[in-house]
Parts: sequence; structure tokens; C-alpha cells
Amino acid sequence: MSNTPAHKIKLGLTTATIWDNSGSYSVDITRSYKNGDGDWKNTSSLFHADLLNVAKCAERAEIWISRQLTTQR
Repeated sequence: MSNTPAHKIKLGLTTATIWDNSGSYSVDITRSYKNGDGDWKNTSSLFHADLLNVAKCAERAEIWISRQLTTQR
């Protein structure tokens, strides 16, 4: 797996990060938040209010990956 994501999809505070491992893709979905010091952090722990953006990010990630796989053929 590369240290650089193949693609990122961001909706609000939710991000789907797509990794390309020699044509086999994986996806990390995270939510950004500010800690007590005001620094931005990421977590995989989600709130109910995040779920619609998670679903949309996952759908867009699936579409992006499918397009990559189609162009590789």
C-alpha cells in the first residue's frame, strides 16, 4: 500500500480515504473533530448524525473504485 491515498472524498466532517494496493482497493472512513486544544484529529467513532454522510462517502468511493477498475481492463 502506498503512503499516498489514491483518492479522498469529503462530505462535511466525514472523509473516505481510498488506498490502492496494486489494483486492490481499501477504504478508511473517518470523522474529523477538534480536541480540547483546538487541534484537528480524526476518529473512526461515528455519531448518528454522521451516518448519512458515511453512506454517501461509501457510495461515492464505490463508484470511484468501479471506474478505476473499468479503465484498468
